[in-house]
Amino acid sequence: MPLREIRLSPTLKERLAQGHPWVYRNHVPPDVHLPSGTWVKVRCANWTGFGLWDAKGSLAIRIFSTRQLPDAHWLRDQVKAAYSLRSPLRQQDCTAYRWLFGEGDGLPGITVDLYGEFAVVQTYMEGATVLLDWLVDALKSIASLQGVPLQGIVLRSQHIANEGLRSIRDTESTGKTQLLWGKNPPIDLVVREYGLQFQVNLQTGQKTGLFLDHRDNRRFVEGMSRDRTVLNCFCYTGAFSLYALRGGASHVTSLDIGKGLAEAAEINVCLNALDVDRHTFVTADCFDWLDSIVSQKTFDIVILDPPSFAKSKQNRFAALRAYTKLNALALRCVAPGGFLVTASCTSQISPEAFKEMLATAGGNCQKQVQIIHEAGQAIDHPVPAQFPEGRYLKFIVGRVR
Repeated sequence: MPLREIRLSPTLKERLAQGHPWVYRNHVPPDVHLPSGTWVKVRCANWTGFGLWDAKGSLAIRIFSTRQLPDAHWLRDQVKAAYSLRSPLRQQDCTAYRWLFGEGDGLPGITVDLYGEFAVVQTYMEGATVLLDWLVDALKSIASLQGVPLQGIVLRSQHIANEGLRSIRDTESTGKTQLLWGKNPPIDLVVREYGLQFQVNLQTGQKTGLFLDHRDNRRFVEGMSRDRTVLNCFCYTGAFSLYALRGGASHVTSLDIGKGLAEAAEINVCLNALDVDRHTFVTADCFDWLDSIVSQKTFDIVILDPPSFAKSKQNRFAALRAYTKLNALALRCVAPGGFLVTASCTSQISPEAFKEMLATAGGNCQKQVQIIHEAGQAIDHPVPAQFPEGRYLKFIVGRVR
């Protein structure tokens, strides 16, 4: 069939020429109706690009290339380039990392996480399914060439008919996986990160098993933990807690409401031969527990890494209110001269808005936050200059005064 051509308003040319990969549905002629996964040619004045059509959601087209209609060879080149970018992680014995980061690696709608010998594919647009055969072949081919003993590739589909970045970081697991090639990963798979070991469940765990984007942020916390008491809120399976323990924290309290997380965190502590007497797990709602200990107990370091509070732009202000309340509670639990380590994975909130929220939270409880460190996601979550939406993760360390 001939390639469908879609013409857009010339007002969009500057952004498309810069390389922004998204075309919203309200910018597309209303008479265009195509099945998801249809390749289209996009014209905007004298600019031309090739993209995939999605029949659902606010994003109608994701641009993949301006030079050619993508094919299997083209996709393989993107996967190879992404693999090369992650070489510093492999050199530091990190066996779990994000191999492909969607728009960040020129493949909108797809992420691939590598956990040892198993790859986990996630799609966050319906049309991405047409790329799966090419992707599986590319992953197998490059793994073979690079000496990676890949044993299995599984799919955890996250089709979201809403904002394009919503499922990159902050969707909950559906518990549904599909084997694309090879064999399923074991439920007790162990991976390494900067010398620490983590047991991960790739089939039913949150994200794809481990929050890989905080890798370097965890190491920063390790460097400031010696002889300090640490509270790790929304701890999941205790990744920040392990780094704090290895960093010499006098005691670490891990806090999360999730079922089975206490046992998972204990397994990780034992895997690394860390002192179990210096670690306590509390199963409780983080908001409620922080509120209950205000004025009773303080910690030298309080870590906040909550799930996303906004699934769309419409939830942005509600999310800011939730972040403000949470950070104000945490600030009241920080010992004098201690530190607040706070993060947000909500793509709807900019780094500037997050810092403004932090100032408001401090004002609400007569505290000031002196920022000493600010970061985003790790090297395996690259952000193209022309795609600021890819900078979703905010991570701030501040001294509380």
